[in-house]
Amino acid sequence: MSIGVESARVPNADQEQKRAALGHIKEAWAEAWAEGIDGDFLAQASLFCALTELVATYGEEATARFAEGLPRRIAAGEFSIVLSRQ
Repeated sequence: MSIGVESARVPNADQEQKRAALGHIKEAWAEAWAEGIDGDFLAQASLFCALTELVATYGEEATARFAEGLPRRIAAGEFSIVLSRQ
């Protein structure tokens, strides 16, 4: 099976959608933060929304398997943001 032009564009399209989605989420967080909503509440609500969407899309079992991998990914620093000091 050869890789055509269309299949070569799919990863880029996926990455663009991921970037756009993250941008929207960041905007919503900034707006809520400006309204005085605590970051912890935002995080919990975001996780709830994300997990309910994953369950609706993939089902409970697949989402549970995904969540089982989160401790390892968190400990590996996958979700850490390194802040540089200037």
